[in-house]
Formats: sequence, C-alpha cells, structure tokens
Amino acid sequence: MATLPAPPAYDALTAPGQHATHDVTNQPPPLAPYDASADPALLEGLRREGADWAEPALRRLGALAGGVEAQEWGELANRHEPVLRTHDRFGNRIDEVEFHPSWHELMRVAVAEGLAGSAWADERPGAHVARTAGGLVWGHSEAGHGCPTSMTYAAVPALRHQPELAKVYEPLLTSREYDPGLRVPAEKRGLLAGMGMTEKQGGSDVRTNTTTAAPTTEPGVYTLRGHKWFTSAPMCDVFLVLAQAPDGLSCFLVPRVLPDGTRNPFRIQRLKDKLGNRSNASSEPEFEGTVAWLVGAEGQGVKTIIEMVNCTRLDCVMASATLMRKTLVEAGHHVRYRGAFGARLLDQPLMRNVLADLALESEAATTLALRLSGAADRAAHGDEAERGFRRIATAVGKYWVTKRGPAFTAEALECLGGNGYVEESGMPRHYREAPLLSIWEGSGNVNALDVLRALGRDPATADALFAELALARGADARLDTAVAGLKDQVASASPAGARRLVERMALTLQASLLVRHAPPAVADAFCVSRLGGDWGHAFGTLPDATDVDAVLARALPSDG
Repeated sequence: MATLPAPPAYDALTAPGQHATHDVTNQPPPLAPYDASADPALLEGLRREGADWAEPALRRLGALAGGVEAQEWGELANRHEPVLRTHDRFGNRIDEVEFHPSWHELMRVAVAEGLAGSAWADERPGAHVARTAGGLVWGHSEAGHGCPTSMTYAAVPALRHQPELAKVYEPLLTSREYDPGLRVPAEKRGLLAGMGMTEKQGGSDVRTNTTTAAPTTEPGVYTLRGHKWFTSAPMCDVFLVLAQAPDGLSCFLVPRVLPDGTRNPFRIQRLKDKLGNRSNASSEPEFEGTVAWLVGAEGQGVKTIIEMVNCTRLDCVMASATLMRKTLVEAGHHVRYRGAFGARLLDQPLMRNVLADLALESEAATTLALRLSGAADRAAHGDEAERGFRRIATAVGKYWVTKRGPAFTAEALECLGGNGYVEESGMPRHYREAPLLSIWEGSGNVNALDVLRALGRDPATADALFAELALARGADARLDTAVAGLKDQVASASPAGARRLVERMALTLQASLLVRHAPPAVADAFCVSRLGGDWGHAFGTLPDATDVDAVLARALPSDG
C-alpha cells in the first residue's frame, strides 16, 4: 500500500516575506492615509457658499478622516456592534447601550469639529455650510455616528418653539464637548438629542401615532404612554417625541435622566437588527409614566418638527454625497494600481467611462448639498427668498441624491471586482449604508409628494426654484429646453407622476449649478447625458465625445 510523502518542514515552505505558492502582485497598496478633503467640487463649493474661513479646519479634518487611525475606528465600530443592557447585575432596570471605544472616538471628533449642534451658536455667515462640508469630509471615516450628530443639529430649531426649554438646553446642544453617559442633562458639558417620531402602525404617517400625553398639575409637563418603532441613538440625553395630547398631536422633550437624578422611564425593548448603519443603535422604547415637557403648542406637533425635518433631510443629501465621494475615491485608488489585459484598469477606456460617469454624479451631489446648506444658512439669517428655495429644493435633493446612492455605490464596488465583494475592502459596509438615506426622514414617495404639497400650498416655492434655474439661462441649450419642459410638468403635476416630476427638477437643478460653477467639460458631460438623452441605463454609458480625461483629472487629481 502506497504511503503519502511526509509534508516538508515549515521552514522549507516559506522564507520570511515570501509565500509557498504565490507572491502578492497586482494588488493596490492601502488607501489610508489620504486627504478626504482633496475634492475640488467640495472646496470650491465651500468658498462659493460663504464659508471660506472654514477651509483650514476642513483640510485638517480631511487628513484626520483619511488617516489610518480614523479608518480603523470606523471598521471597529461596525465590527463590534452596540449591545443592549436592560438590567444591571443586581436586577435593576438600566436600559443602557454599550458601544465600542472606537464609537466614542468618532463621536468625540464629530462633536468637537462642530458636526452636531454648534452651527446654531456660530453667528458667522456660512456656519451651516461649514458644518455640511465637515460632514462631507468626516463621513469618510464612518457613517453610523452621523445619526446622533444630525439629530442634535436638527433638534435646536424645534426646541426654540419653547424658549424657556431652549434657554436651558440649547447651550449644551450646541456645545463642542462630547460627554457620554446618562446623567442629569443640566450638569453635563454637552448634550446629544435623539428623536422618537415613528410608530409601527404608521411609519411616516405620524398623525396616526397612538402614544398618549397626559397633562400633569405642573404647566407644560406631561406623562407619556406608548411604544416607538424607530428611535435611534437611545443613549442620547434628550429626545423629541410626538404624542397625542388632549388637543392633538404634539411635540415633547423627553430627557433620559430627570432633574432630580432619577431615570425617566425609557424601556428599551430591543435594538433593531438593521441592514446597515450597524454601528449606530436604533431601538424600540416603551414609555409608561415617562415625564415630558411640551415643545410648541398642543396640537401643533407636525408644525413644530418641520424645521427639524428640513435639517435632517439636508443631512441625508450630505451623507449620500459623502458615500458617493468615498466609494469613488476607493474605486479610483483600486483601478490606479490594478492591471488587466496588459494595462492598468485606469487606462482602459471603458473603465475610464465608468469612473467619469461616477465622478459627474458625485460632483453634482456634492455641489447640490453645499447649495442647499448655503440656503439653510441664509434662511437662518432671515433671507426669505432662500427660505422658499430651501423648502422645495431640500425635498427635491433628498429624493434624488439618496435614490442615486445605492446604484452609485454598487457600481463603485464593481470597479473592485470580487475584491469589492469582500468585507475587508469596506465596500460592502458602504453598500449596506446607502439605502438608509432614501428611507430616513421619509421614503421616496413621501418626499416626492411633499414637493407636490409645497407647490400646491405655496406657489412661491416654484417661483424660488425657477428663479434659481434662471441664473443659468442661455448658458446651455439643453438646460434651457429642460427648464421649459419642467414648467409644463409643474403645471400638470399629479400624484401618480410625482417621482417623474421631482427627478426632472433635481436634474435641472444639478445641471444649472454645474453649468454655472463647474468646468465646461463637467457641465457639458452632465447636460448631454442627464438632460440631452445621450446616455444609457447604467453608469459608464457616456457618449464617446465626452472629455473623460478632463473629468477624471478633476475628480481624481492624483491620476498619473
């Protein structure tokens, strides 16, 4: 009977730095460290929208975001997901969520860099633009921790409907100090805010909420009873919650810890097992005798939170644009070093077409996000024309940019081939994150119908949009034709055609911004493909005449 030969000794299999069966070739080096702020569209938009003073800090943050340490924080925060602790070792109910230290590092930087509520305390013009630009850069590190910073930012204008509450909490919500842990809010150095709006029977239809609010003998103080379906970041210090008061749906402030130091009933039933955004805890809390303070008037809950919704929708646009840029950078890095069929992937004409198409989409998303934040900034300083533009354009941008995110991320992942399908590449995490931004703060249908409502209730919103589009009149015939057709579509708008209308609004708005502000090669390629119809159904179908080299030189400036 034949016997198998003995295996060779280990030292004979491999020498230091070598492998038994292969050497590692044709693989890119690690991307990090890199400068996440090295994006001409971002920096030009920052200056154009009035926040040029923030550029040095943004460049510093870009180096940090693309650094090895921050990239590792992002990976670890998603590998070690938050854990719910309902009780302590003695059996006492605590309802706390534990996070990996990497989460706290990400949060510490985000709050310190002004990505939470601090823009509301900064009187400099462009403060909100600077915050959006910071999010576009710091988001390269990790996406999930952007949820509590976004909610904290959005809570401030809603809380101002109750000045006596704002006087106490706003200075802490606008603080740049991250102070985790459940303690009396007024005794902390900084606060984070969460939201509890949706319930299982209604989702976006918050008017069907069944959580009840019973007045107490103390004016403005109520007790809540009910169950919320999606309440993210349950370790935040305070929450804005919708509940049915005697006079209708109302908004309330719910602290996790009461002024006397006792825990407010906030029973976390479970954490959501989500597709993505896994570093961030999303929970189902139950209220039973939970103390809450009225924000705004009874029965005016939706009106009270409208400004908050505008803020979080802007952040959805920003986060989608961030994912686009991040995955484009990852794809560009890979194809620069990877070869196939005798040439670098970056030098293959069809790959260059794909990357150029992605670059157009990324620049259009970034430019629109910064334009929307500029409108938010000027509206906060009393500009009524910008307020009208912001009202409709934010919903338009939220619908379209977040819709483009999943398809964009999938295409960028495909640029890495099978390497992009492996968790270690980071691309699967980005891909799972992308759909959330279209769902959060109203899915596509909700946003599209919101645009129709805005047009019906306040015709000035349409005037504001067309006034913006008119700034590019005569610069591109395809854009002029699209704007004329859009006017006809607005006049005949119907609910069944809302998505089609809002898509056209978004594309004409993005095209007008690029025609005015981007290099001619970028603007021409966007208009001929997105408006002129010379485009396929997938990325990488730009016409042969496109100046792909100019587009890529701008989007991936280290191309060489």
